Amino acid sequence: MSEWKARRFWKASLVRPVGEEFEVALDDRPLRTPGKLPLLLPTSALAQAVAAEWDAQADVIDPRTMPLTRAANSAVEKVAPQFAGVADMLAEYGGTDLLSYRADQPAELARRQAEAWDPLVDWAATDLRAPLRITHGVIPVDQDEQSLARLRRHLADLDVFGLTALHDLVTLPGSLILGLAVVRGRIDAETAFRLSRIDEDFQIERWGQDDEARDAAESRKAAMLLAERLWHLSRRG
Repeated sequence: MSEWKARRFWKASLVRPVGEEFEVALDDRPLRTPGKLPLLLPTSALAQAVAAEWDAQADVIDPRTMPLTRAANSAVEKVAPQFAGVADMLAEYGGTDLLSYRADQPAELARRQAEAWDPLVDWAATDLRAPLRITHGVIPVDQDEQSLARLRRHLADLDVFGLTALHDLVTLPGSLILGLAVVRGRIDAETAFRLSRIDEDFQIERWGQDDEARDAAESRKAAMLLAERLWHLSRRG
């Protein structure tokens, strides 16, 4: 038996306001999440981008070509009902932040990490008021509780779509500081991806890279770029 696939049933999409939010309608039928919740979006820009994904569908609907729709569904169905839990999970990355853990050898790798990461550690200490402790080698380091509490408060200030965007910007590079630096405009997502791969790129220079690892890296990069796009599209004002 062939697999059933959803097919296009609408002629055109329409973006319309619903109070202070926006919805996308397919031939006057409002979009809903897979769980049948109203898909209400915070900005016209995000709604227009979601509508464009639906308008681009051919005869057979391909969810893989609708990343913003999937992200919006996740914001409504998964992040909104457990906002505090998601924020707590992301805040935990501050305690084991990638930028705090440095190589002690070889010296060239340690130099590259310091050169690339120290400016962001300094930025976290001044702009976020959350200084981080640095360790070298495999010895873990306990971060200052006040610093971690301040980082958690920065997450509490976000809205649902902002926290959804931040998720991949933190979990994929393994750094809360890199994620916050992107959403605060300190760096862009492509730079965050590059900074998160200093160790991997150093090893590739020495030993080369296989196709599977390269494909996985490109997938992570694409997800981070999408998260950055979601962040910008979902900002009001």
